[in-house]
Amino acid sequence: MTGSKWLAALPFLVAAMPAQGDSYVGIDYCGPASVCFNPTTLTINAGDRVTFLHDNEFRQLFPSLIWPLHNVVADDGSFRCALGCDGEGGNGSPGFEVYFARTFPNPGVFGYHDEVSGAAGVIVVGPAVVAPVEPVEPPKPFAIGPGMTGTWVDAQSGHGWIIQVLPENRILAASMTFNASGTQAWFLGVGTYGGKAATIASAEQPSGGRWIPNFDPGRVAHKAWGTLVFTFTDCNHGRVDFSSPVAGFGSGSMELRRLTQPLGLACPGST
Repeated sequence: MTGSKWLAALPFLVAAMPAQGDSYVGIDYCGPASVCFNPTTLTINAGDRVTFLHDNEFRQLFPSLIWPLHNVVADDGSFRCALGCDGEGGNGSPGFEVYFARTFPNPGVFGYHDEVSGAAGVIVVGPAVVAPVEPVEPPKPFAIGPGMTGTWVDAQSGHGWIIQVLPENRILAASMTFNASGTQAWFLGVGTYGGKAATIASAEQPSGGRWIPNFDPGRVAHKAWGTLVFTFTDCNHGRVDFSSPVAGFGSGSMELRRLTQPLGLACPGST
């Protein structure tokens, strides 16, 4: 009787079958008082587990026949097993039932036998199968894009900035702030950006305007204010370094955070 038919004839043994992905060796009756291993040669990968099994159901069904005892013994003496293994909490002495599992961690050819009948088998262990590692693309460095457009404030929320990302790698920044004496002041400029930084080399501070209807564009003066360098760490955080020759402003920096974002403008990587 073949191993597959033997297993099919024993539905009660399904619960004892090895887990999916394991291999197994069945112990068959191959003739009067004789057993054999099925398959005789089994090829696996290093790290795989093999379950050896045989049940005594046939002996119980046909008690008048002669049924041999059996076990599984490694040719190199590394294990002796039947219901479990010697030295591992089991019993490797020949018996009517066999059920145990062994893991073969290293490549090689491992012979084994039944010490009663002399039936023999071989486990051929090949190299471990290593799953291919999908290449992981490194994260792209953050770069200024249209989604940076919006209003920003410094850490004290006392100074506001309007930032607009323009075509051709240009950027506009305008600040509504105060001068050293506490009077409201504002300045603005257009510069260029690349990567995560933007530079406005010539920001201007306009003055001389009036509210309508008394506005006269000819009276508006554009006073050089200084330079601005914006550096963003992500879509919602950055800083501005400034340097101004105008009295009361000087040089320094502000930590910025986003206040608003226009509808329809997404900023990948926002946190």
